[in-house]
Amino acid sequence: MEGRFFPNKAALFMMLLSVCIAPTLVKGQGTRVGFYSSSCPRAEAIIRSTVQAHFKSDPTVAPGLLRMHFHDCFVQGCDGSILIDGSNAEKTAGPNRLLRGYEVIDDAKTQLEAACAGVVSCADILALAARDSVFLTNGRSWAVPTGRRDGRVSLASDTANLPGFRDSVDVQKKKFADLGLNTLDLVALVGGHTIGTGACQLFSYRLYNFTNTTSSGADASIDPSFVSQLRSLCPQNGDGTRRVALDTGSPSRFDASFFANLRSGRGVLESDQKLWTDASTKTFVQGFLMAKARPNWTSTRSLLNRW
Repeated sequence: MEGRFFPNKAALFMMLLSVCIAPTLVKGQGTRVGFYSSSCPRAEAIIRSTVQAHFKSDPTVAPGLLRMHFHDCFVQGCDGSILIDGSNAEKTAGPNRLLRGYEVIDDAKTQLEAACAGVVSCADILALAARDSVFLTNGRSWAVPTGRRDGRVSLASDTANLPGFRDSVDVQKKKFADLGLNTLDLVALVGGHTIGTGACQLFSYRLYNFTNTTSSGADASIDPSFVSQLRSLCPQNGDGTRRVALDTGSPSRFDASFFANLRSGRGVLESDQKLWTDASTKTFVQGFLMAKARPNWTSTRSLLNRW
């Protein structure tokens, strides 16, 4: 599909001091930075102000939009097909039912249609909104190539390749490799969990009668002090829809603490914590933690080049 892309080096969600740099490169035809500079010069400003307005009243839209963009890109590329309504559309599939932020895209689309009807694709609105969400949560901004065309097909069955919260590292690596992404890309993109929350139903099974268990009945890879904290938030047979921060300590700040939590056995999702316990991904988690202490982007880029 023309305009389809996947982020090169997983958009390089580099943790640098308290700042995250995320340059995005685009593959394919028809996309470039400033695509709407003549046809709709205020496009990016309209999207930015819309995201800012919604974020001001509800900061949870930021991780919601970032996650929605990721889920969109993982299925047939970043074509906006996650936004299509229908009884069997992508948004109805299990992995997408908890996605949030659709109202932000709808609002931005309405304003863009008033400014320049029929010009800006929904796929580009989502890509730009995700970028602005990272910036609003203390990440760095970056230039987003635009010019994507909206997908016309959206099938729930196509979401089978989305990463799952129970996936082993090998399964995760296979899913990313199928899209031309490597292990570094995997760890970097999962680092997007530095903002946002997860429902108890996605991880509470790790707290009670887990298969790889300790004497307490919890997953042995979880820090014991963290088990009690999670159990208080997600009691057995409690409300599975209750949401818990995926990055304990700074769920609304785009920083490196998510990786530090994995090192401490405080990863909420099983698939996240496995990035530390598996040797093939642990190296990259450690690399991101090292990059946090580096004084500038050049040092971090050199670290990547060595990899």
